[in-house]
Amino acid sequence: MPEPIAEPFPLDAVTLHDSVFTRARDQMLHLARVYPVDRLLAVFRANAGLDTRGALPPGGWEDFGHPDEQAWGPDEYPGREAAPTANLLRGHYAGHFLSMLALAHAGAPEAGLKAALKGKVDEMVEGLREVQEALAASGRYSHPGFLAAYGEWQFSRLEGLAPYGEIWAPYYTCHKIMAGLLDAYRHAGSRTALEIAAGMGRWVHGRLSVLSADQRRDMWALYIAGEAGGMNEVLCDLAVLTGDKQFVETARLFDLDSLLDATASGRDVLDGMHANQHAATLLGYLALHDLTGEARYLDAVVNIWDMLVPGRTYAHGGSGENELWGPAGAVAGDIGNRNAETCVTYNMLKLARALFGRTGDPRYADYYERAVTNQVLGSRHDVDSDDSPEVTYMFPVNPGALREYDNVGTCCGGTGLENHVKYQDSVYFRSVRGGERALWVNLYVASTLRWAEQDVRVVQETAYPLEGGSRLLVDATGDLDLRLRVPGWVAGGCTVTVDGSPVAVDAVPGQYISLRRDWVPGTVVEISMPLALREVPAPDDASLVTLELGPTVLLARSAATTWLPVAAATWRRLDGTLDVPLNRADDGTWRLGDLVLEPAWSGSDARYHMYLRRTDARIAFAGAGAGAGPDAGAEPADSGVPNVARRDGGTFLDVLWSDGGFASRPEFLRAVLRTAHEFVGLGLLSAAEARDVLRAAARSGVGRDARGVGRDARGVGRDARGVGRDTRDVGSIADGAEAAREEVSREENAREEATLLAEAPAAVLTGSAPRVEVVPSKMPSVTGWYHQPAELTVTARADAGEPTVEVRVDDGPWQPAGAKPLRLGDGVHTVTVRAVDSEERERHVVREVSVDTTPPVTTATARRLGPRGVEINLAATDDVSGVDSIRWKGPDTFWATFREPFTRALGDEPQVIEFTATDRAGNEEPIRTLELPPAG
Repeated sequence: MPEPIAEPFPLDAVTLHDSVFTRARDQMLHLARVYPVDRLLAVFRANAGLDTRGALPPGGWEDFGHPDEQAWGPDEYPGREAAPTANLLRGHYAGHFLSMLALAHAGAPEAGLKAALKGKVDEMVEGLREVQEALAASGRYSHPGFLAAYGEWQFSRLEGLAPYGEIWAPYYTCHKIMAGLLDAYRHAGSRTALEIAAGMGRWVHGRLSVLSADQRRDMWALYIAGEAGGMNEVLCDLAVLTGDKQFVETARLFDLDSLLDATASGRDVLDGMHANQHAATLLGYLALHDLTGEARYLDAVVNIWDMLVPGRTYAHGGSGENELWGPAGAVAGDIGNRNAETCVTYNMLKLARALFGRTGDPRYADYYERAVTNQVLGSRHDVDSDDSPEVTYMFPVNPGALREYDNVGTCCGGTGLENHVKYQDSVYFRSVRGGERALWVNLYVASTLRWAEQDVRVVQETAYPLEGGSRLLVDATGDLDLRLRVPGWVAGGCTVTVDGSPVAVDAVPGQYISLRRDWVPGTVVEISMPLALREVPAPDDASLVTLELGPTVLLARSAATTWLPVAAATWRRLDGTLDVPLNRADDGTWRLGDLVLEPAWSGSDARYHMYLRRTDARIAFAGAGAGAGPDAGAEPADSGVPNVARRDGGTFLDVLWSDGGFASRPEFLRAVLRTAHEFVGLGLLSAAEARDVLRAAARSGVGRDARGVGRDARGVGRDARGVGRDTRDVGSIADGAEAAREEVSREENAREEATLLAEAPAAVLTGSAPRVEVVPSKMPSVTGWYHQPAELTVTARADAGEPTVEVRVDDGPWQPAGAKPLRLGDGVHTVTVRAVDSEERERHVVREVSVDTTPPVTTATARRLGPRGVEINLAATDDVSGVDSIRWKGPDTFWATFREPFTRALGDEPQVIEFTATDRAGNEEPIRTLELPPAG
């Protein structure tokens, strides 16, 4: 890879204007402004034996630990059985908070806030310096650079290969503290912070440099316990900032050779790996390539990116199920109940930003836009808080999901602190000093850029992401190459004007438009990009789709926890975008038929469906005039033929639209003809049904304008043979003449229909495969689940003889359908019906039926924390639909949703804790109780 070609601007060079992004930023800036530094330092001061000044720690993972826990040195840990511990990741959240304060200071929108945040950065750094000095003065630790909120024993036990549970992830915490200190130096000018971090780096080198390569390999391969965050990255940063090259060698001590060697050679070994444990190392490997020139690091990083994006990436930019990466190419196939840890996307965005700077490749910018607009912006709850980041841990994608907000003290609570105060960091990029004078506009976000070194100022005015365009006021003099990104979601063309005059550009989605010219101050550039509604299939299952409006992934609100249906065939334009009324309501949602849609970036707490199931019952196409202004929404071209499916589940329409759209109407018609031949050949359509489908395609409005003239995907007129036609001439002739327009449409219909029918499948056999109906005896609950055993009646009729009908449930044996209803008990069942006629034509029909008849069961355990405290853990199980939530309440408390083990202070009288669990099917456990003893 050549030297970097682009670099982002400092945070203070870009000012955001009011937008959906400033909503989340301002809510996080409020937390930065009001949260006491003493609370963040409390766990460090307690560990060092310093006065905590009466401050309580943040809570959750970031708490004081067990009352009997000590700050044991490297060799003082008495063993797991004799040493009660808790909150063993403490200190990481404070490191993130320091990063947030420094980033917020650098990008603060006004001087008073900037000064206040600088004061808090300095206060926190000074507090950490006092702690580091106190720990060194104790003589208890191996190096004076040691700094943590617990003793050094965790690092020793990691070297002894202790599992997660006995220890947590000590180097992960170390990284967050060091990263916060380096951010304080880079963004707030704290030299003390750099000195503290350098001392920590020398301590790390002292511990790891004496270990064998085999021991380090085994350490970094440990699940979670061996998670080291971006230790390699901060050590490379220290090497650059201090000039001490020893830190490069220290960074290399964190290499996981098994991962590097496999992925550098192109071998995908990611399945089952802890996503954030390894995503966080990739920037460090990239930095090691830059500092050592070793190609293995770069090859591994680029290949891992390609293994993740798009093949393991959900629509909003996240990846991973239950914190683990799944099989290669699995998106729909890796949807569970806890998808898309927000920390992973935090790291993937940083990596995308770095790879773009090195390559200028727009695919990294496309990913950045998708992930920052949908998952990251949507991860911040739209509420104000004085003590919680109110961000998600998971941003799941399963049916009827809920975002997991709050997250005080968790890993994603920490990264979430940073996410929302740096939205301006990747809006613009500039050419690297000494290179050509170029400016990239990567995100269309309302903002002002000041490129002081080149005396360039850009003011961007846009309502993005609710608007598909932007107006840029460019104050620049002389030669400048302004590069405007054409997002991958753009369909139907893109136009650019300079000072009101159109500019001829080659606007290819997923590429850049280059405007290189001699600029004068006050030049106005406007870019217009159609904000089209799209139905985007998952890469591994065309029947599972998202609805996306430009850059925004739309979520369908629903309490159901099974797949919601969507039938969009009659809305599809030639390019695959949807032509359907999308009505925006006052509450920020849209109405699409019966669906209530909200943007993924809304920050709401409603249940939602990111993916929907295609359920087009018949083969149909958009009506004549669809997508053509006042005639849009014309009567669909419905063939009346069932939208039959192949054995693999792919329906006629799934197969037809599998590539997303078509370049021209003739290409669309040829694809319909080709698909008709395939399905007749499979016995799924009769020749007569195929002819009905072809007639419907010929009279459809797909690829036609309002006058009935065929068009390509760019809007250029074409006749039925695909020959280009200047539709402006046709328009001038037919202007105001309805009869002429209808005549053009009839002539094209007739020509196209004749051409298609001349090549239609021959009628080798009469009729088609049997028709099958699967009818439930009653409808499921609002969640989509049956709470009683489900009963299905299966019938079939055939054109040739009496059909043989068999049923298979899941992977069980085929059984005759019989006259009695099929009865299904608990489980998510795939019911497949196979009907075969006397001509051996076969049809398969598949239905998914979800049954959960019993509520979850909760187990409550209580562990004493000294004489006046107890830790309560509520664990629920539900082997069918899964646990949705656990709620509890005690004296003088309201019903709270379970997150993590929680503590209760014991009083003079016994206490009763009530608790209950609900599963995803909607079954609720009867309220149960746990009695706590009095103190003593």
